[in-house]
Amino acid sequence: MSQIAAMTDGFDYERRSSRDPRYWALLLFGAVFLYAGLTIDPLTNCSDSGECAPILVPIAAIIGMLATVIAAGRIMANTRRGSCIDPATGDLIWWQNRTRKHEGDHGRIHPSRIGCIRLFEESETADAVHLYDLEGVRQHYFDEEVIPWNVAKWAGRLIARWPHISFEVIE
Repeated sequence: MSQIAAMTDGFDYERRSSRDPRYWALLLFGAVFLYAGLTIDPLTNCSDSGECAPILVPIAAIIGMLATVIAAGRIMANTRRGSCIDPATGDLIWWQNRTRKHEGDHGRIHPSRIGCIRLFEESETADAVHLYDLEGVRQHYFDEEVIPWNVAKWAGRLIARWPHISFEVIE
């Protein structure tokens, strides 16, 4: 195996929105709300105690329509995000919102210029990942969406090849 092939091995990562379960779940959620909003008669939307809320049925339909359109649009556009090591230059490159017609948001840096990878562990939401160069400048469009789910493992492989890179976990 060549030196460049060995250097790039294990860093190729790409996700497509058509295979992302989050968008399929949003599509299902939207379809359920849209179906309910279109099939329930607002005048019969009353509880056993006689309280009625006819405005909730059209609101459910609007929420369902918006969720369905957003999810279907992302699935049909099939946007891509990911990262890899460029075999020609050795640069770490990453991209988001890439489609067939649009290059999307992207960036690149050679691993020798990476100073730090920071993992911000957040208790209730997804963790955030930031990449900084040697001068401490945060690299745009690099976040948890462009690398594999196990950030520590990915960062460990990067640090094993370029030991000057620091990895910080901030709680």
